[in-house]
Amino acid sequence: MMSGILHIVELDLRNFFRYKWWLVGLISMNLADLFIMAVVYNYMLSSQVTDKIKSYFNFFAPGLAVTGLFASAFMIGREVNMERRREIHHYMLSIPMSRYELAFGRVISGGIRGLVYMTPLLLTCFVFVGFPTVPQLLLIVFTLFMLAMGISGLSISIAVSTSSFEKFVTARGLVYYTFFFCSSVFYPLFLIEDLGRSGQFPSILVTFAEVNPLSNASDMIRSFLMGTPAFSPYWIVSVAIFAIIFALTAAFAYIKILAR
Repeated sequence: MMSGILHIVELDLRNFFRYKWWLVGLISMNLADLFIMAVVYNYMLSSQVTDKIKSYFNFFAPGLAVTGLFASAFMIGREVNMERRREIHHYMLSIPMSRYELAFGRVISGGIRGLVYMTPLLLTCFVFVGFPTVPQLLLIVFTLFMLAMGISGLSISIAVSTSSFEKFVTARGLVYYTFFFCSSVFYPLFLIEDLGRSGQFPSILVTFAEVNPLSNASDMIRSFLMGTPAFSPYWIVSVAIFAIIFALTAAFAYIKILAR
């Protein structure tokens, strides 16, 4: 079974690197966001916020790495949706491997692609914010890989359940904005919670921000590099649960599509 999964991973990685110059451009734009937006916002924040996070540049750098991971891992869904619309998945059935190998191979390859894309952003974060210890680095990589697997699974689940590219793009946009802006990627979680208590932010979105895997992954990196917020094992457990749920959902949904 492992050989079939590795074959699918290799195939998807080759397709991923076909767009290497496009990827270089995206990474450059992400880094521009960090060096321009973060610096500008640092002078716009209220003293209440800056007293707690000190530097918005340092705060945003881990969040940027996580958003890059999210966007790149989500790309696998676009390819799966295209294959479904063009009925290329019928060709997939002729490949000498089981449907389970094919399904889990797509989920895993999406996760690996997310890690590959995110690596320059994470290294930039380490250079400017600080380097973790070896155990912390291993925990960061493990958690981010689990997150990428979950995102890949979420993307594939949406891809196989939408019949047109327009519907997939609409669903992708909704997921992007919900996960990005209801999280601690761009602003600290305590600020979202304060807005929720004052009635300026819906309580359901506050709860989502607290369980959002992007929040948990970003805050875990910040806890290692900046010492705040305090580390919590809940973050890793939450990301693992997210990964398991959507990886399995995507695999079985993909198998169902192949069986049609």
